[in-house]
Amino acid sequence: MGERYDAIVVGAGHNGLVCSALLAKAGKNVLVLEANEQVGGAAVTREFADGYSVSACAHLLYQLQPEVRKELKLAPTLSSEDMTTIALAEKGKHVRLTWNTVAGVSDADVASYRRFKKRMMRFADLLRKYLNKAPPRLGTKDMKDLVTLGQLGFDIRRLGKQEMREFLRLIGMNIYDELDERFESPLLKGALSLDAVLGTHLGPRSPNTVMTYLYRLAGDHGRAAIPKGGMGSVSDELAHEARVSGATIRTQMPVKRIIVENGRVTGVETEDGERFDSYTVISNADPKRTVMGLVGARHVETGFARRIHHLRSKGNAAKLHLALDGLPIIEGLSKKDFAERLVIAPDEHYVERAFNPAKYGESSPNPVIEMTFPSFRDQTLAPTGKHVLSAVVQYAPYDLKGGWNKEARETFRQAVIDTISNYAPDIEQRITASELLTPVDIEREFHITGGHWHHGELTLDQFLFVRPVSGAAQYRMPLDGLYLCGAGAHPGGGVSGAAGRNAARAILGREKAA
Repeated sequence: MGERYDAIVVGAGHNGLVCSALLAKAGKNVLVLEANEQVGGAAVTREFADGYSVSACAHLLYQLQPEVRKELKLAPTLSSEDMTTIALAEKGKHVRLTWNTVAGVSDADVASYRRFKKRMMRFADLLRKYLNKAPPRLGTKDMKDLVTLGQLGFDIRRLGKQEMREFLRLIGMNIYDELDERFESPLLKGALSLDAVLGTHLGPRSPNTVMTYLYRLAGDHGRAAIPKGGMGSVSDELAHEARVSGATIRTQMPVKRIIVENGRVTGVETEDGERFDSYTVISNADPKRTVMGLVGARHVETGFARRIHHLRSKGNAAKLHLALDGLPIIEGLSKKDFAERLVIAPDEHYVERAFNPAKYGESSPNPVIEMTFPSFRDQTLAPTGKHVLSAVVQYAPYDLKGGWNKEARETFRQAVIDTISNYAPDIEQRITASELLTPVDIEREFHITGGHWHHGELTLDQFLFVRPVSGAAQYRMPLDGLYLCGAGAHPGGGVSGAAGRNAARAILGREKAA
């Protein structure tokens, strides 16, 4: 029998750290076990070439919830903030978007963009309210759930008749039709399309992409920032807060199994055979790894195991890191523009065409790309005079036809470089080292089944009341003492901390009610 804790958190990703910090603040004796050497999960900073460091997976901070910041007194130091999105044009006539303004388009598009963002931010604010609480159960007679459902209906009605109808019309729509109706500029439509599909197995014409766009806005209205020291600095701040609150964090301690005895969890066993006991185990791992791997399907009802097995959670986004001997030349950009967010998505049709091959297990020959140069304002990330390029690239399906062998990886890497070269002709000659992380690599390095950073596709049938699946939408799994707190739980992925905070509140609330 090992040491007993009030709660054990499996995985020190940012949600696990948020959950453990809040439980520790409430006086619980909490143990966090992390398989990797660093805390942070997919929000880490590490070296990928000699002297060059990068945010390995998540590389922009735009969804950290105000409630999480306030309760944990977080104040990340930012090297770039309120970043402009620059939609690159091959001839240098770029379009520049901020959270509420756009430049480089017609006056009609400027006015349309203001109206569009005003409406979308209002809808995103409504969504954000419900991202920060446990979703109500459907078909329940529980008064708390009924009140929350009633609140949701009331909040939608408060939009007013016209806006309520518009919200209900848009929430399941594709972003392509909405943008095509509102705007003229191909670059503007391309950039907004990319924002709606980034990190998903969706194209602009796919249903639900208005919802995924709203989800992106539901942090700080889409304002993006780069933390000094990379995303790992945010995770380190969360870990510090958890430790000073009393939590114990142990790294390089991969959990082999969650122990189940007499129909309830009683602790965990690590890969090296060490056992830790608790009647409350909270998994920051994805739902499939938690249920099918750590717990074992035999310990849950067959129908529930089947729903978890069929959860759509195969990633489609790759990460490319380039070590550069200097900044590339991009026509139409001044030097200071390299502190901003650069996107390659020439129009909404291009984004859809980039998605098409992924439907058939093929990577995009002409991918869409989100690029940053984090070393431009943070000299700790590269040697003096050198730079790092960090890019999220789509589409790179987890189940690539033929597999991600050496040839397939090089073909895709070269496709990305060739695409960037259309805008930065000298990029290839500036590269001194590179690293490509496909979804298969993301799965291996960050222990995420399918390499999907949301731990499960973010669509209406895997959202809110049914995330990750029906029967597990309120963090508590159908196994006594087991909870989820990661991106696979409500509300989803992104460095927001909402799932971790909501899980901690659900656990503390249940104990209080008992």
